[in-house]
Amino acid sequence: MQDEPTMRTYPARRSAALHSVSVSERSAARPAAEVAASGDALAAYRVTERPYYREVGDEVALYETAYSVRMPMMLKGPTGCGKTRFVEYMAWKLGKPLITVACNEDMTASDLVGRFLLDAQGTRWQDGPLALAARFGAICYLDEVVEARQDTTVVIHPLTDARRILPLEKKGEIVRAHPDFQLVISYNPGYQSLMKDLKQSTKQRFGALDFNYPEHEIEAEIVAHESGVALEVAKSLVHIAERARNLKGHGLDEGISTRMLIYAGSLIAKGVAPLAACRVALVRPITDDPDMRDALDAAVTTYF
Repeated sequence: MQDEPTMRTYPARRSAALHSVSVSERSAARPAAEVAASGDALAAYRVTERPYYREVGDEVALYETAYSVRMPMMLKGPTGCGKTRFVEYMAWKLGKPLITVACNEDMTASDLVGRFLLDAQGTRWQDGPLALAARFGAICYLDEVVEARQDTTVVIHPLTDARRILPLEKKGEIVRAHPDFQLVISYNPGYQSLMKDLKQSTKQRFGALDFNYPEHEIEAEIVAHESGVALEVAKSLVHIAERARNLKGHGLDEGISTRMLIYAGSLIAKGVAPLAACRVALVRPITDDPDMRDALDAAVTTYF
């Protein structure tokens, strides 16, 4: 897995009849103005360049099969291990627009589905990212969905079962999901608590893929490719990360992620001394405890 790129933010079973309708046939049956509007609406969300993603198992094949039946998917893994990059890569590979929502505790249902706005012409409805994706056929990715309130996440339930609908109660409309629509969510199981976890009624609507940090050689390859440092330097950075990850639960809430290694490697590639780069990008961000910092600094000096 690898560092996750900056992205524009803003899989439920289909019937046999729906499977038999091609996208082109569906487009032909829709008004020309609506088809044109869909292209304009999703143009900004298309992944036009191939993202770098290093496959480590059968996750690509499994996701492609899940998408073929529009199964909602849940990506589970620690922060910075490549979940978002994987979704972006799959959107590119499948040729589908990708709308990403960075979930937070202040997010409301209206932020997802849409709201009425007042402008110079009067009151108009504006679709939220979830409604936009469902209406026109994009992959909607809810990043760190566990951060959102449970009363907000329940709005996804009708989209993630056989109904595949999104009721817009304020507008009095029911959006029937486009055949290309798929919902993907991600979260870090390490942050679960009684207050921050998904309901079983939500979890059981999704297929799930587990993500973790890659094995040593693959992670070093990723770090070298993404940051531009030599492979041997990347291997040293991975060794430091592995030591830190062994301290998770023993003084550290979270280990050093692949994303952080790429940050450190990028600084080194720009001429920053390795010791300074590691302190800035690896040690200081994850702990303020003086003893833990000393322990991690010692690990850094072992390799640099």
